[in-house]
Amino acid sequence: MPTSRSYRDSCGVARALDVVGERWALLIVRELLLTPQRFSELRHALPHVSSNVLADRLRELENNGVIHRGPAETEGSTAYQLTEWGRNLEPIVRGLGEWGVDAPQPPEPSALSASSVLIFLEDAARPDPKAPPTVCRLDLGGRVWTVRLADGRLRVQAGETATADASLRADPKTLSTLLNDPSTLETARANGSIAVVGDLSAIRRLLHTIPRNDHPTTP
Repeated sequence: MPTSRSYRDSCGVARALDVVGERWALLIVRELLLTPQRFSELRHALPHVSSNVLADRLRELENNGVIHRGPAETEGSTAYQLTEWGRNLEPIVRGLGEWGVDAPQPPEPSALSASSVLIFLEDAARPDPKAPPTVCRLDLGGRVWTVRLADGRLRVQAGETATADASLRADPKTLSTLLNDPSTLETARANGSIAVVGDLSAIRRLLHTIPRNDHPTTP
């Protein structure tokens, strides 16, 4: 059931943790940074949280004004999305992810969501500003994303694109591996862990936007 525990500390840090300090709360915020999501989508993205705990965290975040519910793309259903106040957590969550790159990896089996990899990609990518504009369609775990490279910037959007130079289908962990070591692209194609349609060089450009001293992981 939802918790109402408090640190009973007037410091802003403690008051913030009263709102988003419960287990899974900030990971839910992470999942909503790029796009609204339905309960089932959040459950898929966070496979190690129980349905009851997820429902409790969502209720707490909604009651505290961090998220709210609105119409989803699927007619007749609702999706959770960040409020304006909740959106103010974005630089904090992204900064926490950057700090956490140097933390130990969790024991297996571990999860890695599409949002995690794409947030890392947005933050770590350093596209060549002289490279031609590139649009890639990514199918990650059954959800489609559009990644645009132009003018030295990389942008991620949820959903389909009318035109794409190339399309890549993979699971998030495989994409993370490719970002870490683009030389594994041909092996992944050969063993069927990814599927590429269109201009393969566009996918290579995307993978090579990450400087080699960075390490793709959850934000």
